Amino acid sequence: MSFPTLLPLPVTLDDDFDAPTLWQFADVPGPGKATRNIHVALPAGYEPSARRRYPVVYLQDGQNLFDPATAYADHWGMLETLAARGAKRVPIVVGIPNLGIDRLREYSPFDDIIHGEGGGAAYLAFVRYTVKPLVDRAFRTRTSRASTTIAGSSMGGLLAMYGLVAGASTFGSAWVMSPALWYADGAIYDWLERQPTPVGRLWLDVGLGEGIDAVHDVRRMRDMLVARGWRLDDTLHYREDPDGDHDEGSWRRRIQENFRALMGLME
Repeated sequence: MSFPTLLPLPVTLDDDFDAPTLWQFADVPGPGKATRNIHVALPAGYEPSARRRYPVVYLQDGQNLFDPATAYADHWGMLETLAARGAKRVPIVVGIPNLGIDRLREYSPFDDIIHGEGGGAAYLAFVRYTVKPLVDRAFRTRTSRASTTIAGSSMGGLLAMYGLVAGASTFGSAWVMSPALWYADGAIYDWLERQPTPVGRLWLDVGLGEGIDAVHDVRRMRDMLVARGWRLDDTLHYREDPDGDHDEGSWRRRIQENFRALMGLME
């Protein structure tokens, strides 16, 4: 069993806030020959000897979540978001880093004529059967699917959309932010048509600054999900961000502004 180590916080937090803590599982293997460091942010007020258990969010592109020094372009400020809410109803946040140049292939459940064979199924199995058990053994989590979310943006959003359905016995909800629905010639649409749905609860969003094609793709997904049985403002929360673009800063702001609604997807 791998044991986590406590890390110094990579950001300075407001003195008025109770700070979360940041932990690391080092060199976690999988899929294949890859290894990566998994980071876990625990809410303020988490005490090892207490009984309270917490819901968990598994976020892709983990190097963008906590530390501006490791982030691509900008970071999501997840430590700041947790700190601003103190010991209120907040989750444990797990950041799983991507593999850089192999990111597109790893996050895609589908083969692509340009990028090659999709590794999304193997990656989802890694999250479900390697990462989640590590976190559940080390910390006081709520292990049920109703309290477990998979989340991501862009290709990570595509993976989260797939993971909610393909991993329905593990994940009860998903945050699907600006998903790359175009990947593999839009294979996600045909795949979803063949799946037993609806399953779980879903946050789906897009920024209107992402371009007409991206907005069209996400609206098409919204309409398909509703036709398949998801209920708007109940099991499906859909948002169009008038100021949003396809970037880390937009996703950071949307999480901060909609945190209560996002947490409302979980038990």
